[in-house]
Amino acid sequence: MSLINTEIKPFKATAFHNGKFVPVTSEDLKGKWSVFVFYPADFTFVCPTELGDLADNYAEFKKMGVEIYSVSTDTHFAHKAWHDTSDTIGKITYPMLGDPTLALARNFEVLIEEEGLALRGTFVINPEGQIKVMEVHDNGIGRDAKELLRKVQAAQYVAAHPNEVCPAKWTPGAATLTPSLDLIGKI
Repeated sequence: MSLINTEIKPFKATAFHNGKFVPVTSEDLKGKWSVFVFYPADFTFVCPTELGDLADNYAEFKKMGVEIYSVSTDTHFAHKAWHDTSDTIGKITYPMLGDPTLALARNFEVLIEEEGLALRGTFVINPEGQIKVMEVHDNGIGRDAKELLRKVQAAQYVAAHPNEVCPAKWTPGAATLTPSLDLIGKI
């Protein structure tokens, strides 16, 4: 069963955010768009390239009213240590959630049980707490923040225009489609 259109399960976690340890709960997500970006572990290889890319594009997400949450099964203490010792991770100003109990990774179905690590999972969550975009793949494949940004823009557009859909490679300002019987076979 897919997690698409399901409501996120209640959770409590601690994040390293802007030099502090802060609580984050499922209630904090209500009323705004959120993106959860799961990654295997701190102090690894592909992970800092992805998280740094998100940091470089974070202002664009914020302009759209979107909060980014990176999540690994490490503790919030490990996130602080990584943030303090890596130039790339030191750029991060979005919350870095610790998931040492593996609850979040299980809830989002990205946990590799035998390793206690998460797969690379990306989830776009609407203001009602429903998952609208879900992408999970092998840990050797890094993600692109600009493509994620485009997917969030499309999700927000469709939410605001429920009778329209966004075709492949859609970007803001481009034509959308309005599904109807007349459109079948015309594309």
